[in-house]
Amino acid sequence: MKNLVAELQWRGLVHDIMPGTEEQLLKEMTTTYIGFDPTSDSLHIGSLVPIILLVHLEKFGHKPIALVGGATGMIGDPSGKSDERNLLDEATLEKNVAGIKAVLSRFLDFNSTATNAPILVNNYDWMKDFSFINFARDVGKRITVNYMMAKDSVKKRLSGESGEGMSFTEFTYQLIQGYDFHHLYKTHHCLLQMGGSDQWGNITTGTELVRRMNGEGAKAYAMTCPLITKADGSKFGKTEGGNVWLTADKTSVYKFYQFWLNTTDVDAEKYIKIFTFLEKDTVEALISEHHEAPHLRVLQKRLAEEVTTFVHGKEALDKAIFASNAFFSPTMDDLAQLDIQTFREVFEGVPQAQMQRSEIENGLDMVGALAAKTGFLSSNSEAMRELKQNAISLNKSKVGVEYKITSSDLVHNQFVMLQKGKKNYYLIQVI
Repeated sequence: MKNLVAELQWRGLVHDIMPGTEEQLLKEMTTTYIGFDPTSDSLHIGSLVPIILLVHLEKFGHKPIALVGGATGMIGDPSGKSDERNLLDEATLEKNVAGIKAVLSRFLDFNSTATNAPILVNNYDWMKDFSFINFARDVGKRITVNYMMAKDSVKKRLSGESGEGMSFTEFTYQLIQGYDFHHLYKTHHCLLQMGGSDQWGNITTGTELVRRMNGEGAKAYAMTCPLITKADGSKFGKTEGGNVWLTADKTSVYKFYQFWLNTTDVDAEKYIKIFTFLEKDTVEALISEHHEAPHLRVLQKRLAEEVTTFVHGKEALDKAIFASNAFFSPTMDDLAQLDIQTFREVFEGVPQAQMQRSEIENGLDMVGALAAKTGFLSSNSEAMRELKQNAISLNKSKVGVEYKITSSDLVHNQFVMLQKGKKNYYLIQVI
């Protein structure tokens, strides 16, 4: 077997690893699972790392299992959380589980007939008929409270500033997740669990349960990856508009592409290794090229292209690139081809004003459009001066003092773009 651990290490994807894990992965095809929490009906880019880990596993000849936590989702994982989670009702949980299964199916072929074909499971299937008495006897008896209390996720909650402590429900979470590992060990000979570094406690509880519930010689392994951070200390995967999601109904492909394109130089060097499958030589060459001419942003462009293609496909990438370039096109033709949602997204961050349709029916003079009606320029005299100096464009065409805006100027029958010089833009929406 090729060395998966070495591959993940140069990519910066190994945080903790249990002794013997690398040797096991080198020895034979190893069934490995990663869990996904159904707190929403989609996954955001924070979940892209575990998805990528599953794809790496398959590429290296191992058998990946994606577990959707239909049962554990009813409780809520306390790891990394300072407060008790709200419990989801069954209907919401069902909807979320179905949505996550659909997302995962875009990256892994669960219908494959290959020996190491990926498997998709839901822990609700084996937990739903497990009585509390049987769980307490068969599982709870195997792990001491002392062992569970020593886990960071528990200690942090018990010593938290809120003083609210931790419910019994959340306290049992690590046992239920640990039982998942035992179940997959028994049914699929799953030997390794992977996850984020905040999952180390839960995962090692699982390895302990596998050993204690399956007798002498039973072995299980653990490996975690670092939680992704940004160089400036802000949370990865968040924008001013909220989470960046892996489905276009929650985050458009254009916004998804822009998120990666706007990555800082420092973060791009890290993310190109983590979020793409480019070979080491290619990555090193890209980083070297970027250092020579950082203003060209070759690293960010390649990162955005690779990740957008992986998540949304080549056709969607091409449309996102077209939309990104449309703003800087010398004419309005490309912008006019965009659908209204993408058009609006392209102009996010550009100052805007709304205007009644009646105001342009008889033609709106340019001085009013630039100053009194919009505030784009500070005064009528400034507007007059800029117009006389041929510094004003309407929909990317130069206009003078005498020009009047009419309905024929509207893009998508509602937008007009004003521009002063090369870098100052303003959008009027006619309603």
